[in-house]
Amino acid sequence: MAYLTDVWKLSPTHAAGILNIFWGMVAIMPVGLQFLVDAFMGNFWMVLVSSFSYCVGLGFLSMSTPPVLAGATGTCSAYEPECIGQAQKALFFTALALIAVGVCGHLTSLGTFIAEQFMHPDEDADSDLEEGMLLQFFLSCLASVMAILVPIAGVFAAYFIKPWSIRYGIPAICTLVALLIFLTGSRSYHTPRGQGSPLTTLIRVFVASASKIFQKCPRDASQLYERHDVDYRIPHTHHLRCLDKAAILSATQPLEQQQNNRWRLCRVTEVEETKSILCMIPLCTTFILLGVVTSIGNTYFIEQAIHVNRKVGRIKVPLPLLLWFYDQAKQFCGKLTQLLGLTRYGPPVGIGVSMIFTILCCITAAKVETRRLGVVASHGLIDKPEETISMTIFWLLPQFLLLGGADGIAENSIALFFINQVPPSMARYMVMFAIAVFGAGTMGSTLSVYLVGKISGRGGRSSWFQDTLNKSRLDNYYWTLAALAAANLVFYILMSFWYAYNDSKSEEEEDSGATGQELEFHVECSCCCI
Repeated sequence: MAYLTDVWKLSPTHAAGILNIFWGMVAIMPVGLQFLVDAFMGNFWMVLVSSFSYCVGLGFLSMSTPPVLAGATGTCSAYEPECIGQAQKALFFTALALIAVGVCGHLTSLGTFIAEQFMHPDEDADSDLEEGMLLQFFLSCLASVMAILVPIAGVFAAYFIKPWSIRYGIPAICTLVALLIFLTGSRSYHTPRGQGSPLTTLIRVFVASASKIFQKCPRDASQLYERHDVDYRIPHTHHLRCLDKAAILSATQPLEQQQNNRWRLCRVTEVEETKSILCMIPLCTTFILLGVVTSIGNTYFIEQAIHVNRKVGRIKVPLPLLLWFYDQAKQFCGKLTQLLGLTRYGPPVGIGVSMIFTILCCITAAKVETRRLGVVASHGLIDKPEETISMTIFWLLPQFLLLGGADGIAENSIALFFINQVPPSMARYMVMFAIAVFGAGTMGSTLSVYLVGKISGRGGRSSWFQDTLNKSRLDNYYWTLAALAAANLVFYILMSFWYAYNDSKSEEEEDSGATGQELEFHVECSCCCI
């Protein structure tokens, strides 16, 4: 955000639009990448490809800065808009695409890949099991310490590094080193191939039901196809009966021949899994506005912080420190949500609480921005966007903390909600789908800014979004988001009462542990399509 506004001299709205599209794609792509992992690639190859993409993307980002290619492209080397040619712009946007693939690949497979190594130790290793466990414990502790110290050191080191080419070049070099270290152990990794994607089951149900669209569903569910030689079965339900056609048996073909054509005949369990997913879509639409509010944290909140007073005595507070506080609030609230969200209604309540946090965040941000604009007007800085405003940066801290709390509660509550409410095979995909809905909201924030700007500028009035932040009225936009978030909370409450909840997995697993029997997954969600 700072690079686009300070070097490219883009308006805050334009820069925020670029970043929101980037982060929206980062949130949406894991669903497709997870399908590739399960169906074709496996986790090792996804980690390898995404690490390479990450490395090349950060390299291109460093090369896109004016001094690097000044001689080759015939442009100047200053950090000014006139020194950024078409080659630099092409490298910049290509870098964003590659970095997005790298981030998504790591989100999709890195954690699972590490878990695979611990779950499948090398049987041919010379060291005994105890030494292997001690080594894993030591590496885990070292990784935890480094994960805390390195970002903190980076936050304070960034203040002393002025050239953007070096700021982007250091992460590129570190990522290259990490990739090379990762490759050194490639011969010893446990690398199972993908075993098929549950998304294929959903597609098969739609294809099979569409192929029998003119057939009539039998009233007796026992006439539908189901395998009784498997432990995992879902009882038939009577909503969304149009999908039951996927399980209709043909009277003219042998059963064995129909079973071999899985794109024409599906089990009742597979149909019911698809129904349970479709029933959650209305509830999931309420998550879009959470993504819209989240998007302002990496864009307009940062832009507000750039030109306020960042000094505490003689020390200048690094800008990423606010994002560090955001991350700490997100992690703390996320862990708290995991402890309190194991009951049946814990996750839905947590989602509602996160929506309340977003409302409070928008209200707080609006009031702080109103005060900032008041300071700007009183000191005559409206036409001086580069001047530092005599308002401490810590006025912005509450809105970052509230936004971090909202995101931490929302992400963990939504994950627990889907784990409890969907069949086990689809739980991970539904969590990714929820993140994708967040991403759609992040990308949709660009549209919301455009619409709000057009509506606010009607009748010859000045639009709330101008070329500089001092001329804009972000406070009014924050108030608008607060009103929309309040309306979204009401809509979510209505959808929550309409939705019929299943018992939580944790409670079911405790009961199953007492009996030693595998439980069936019961779908009891109601749906408007009968």
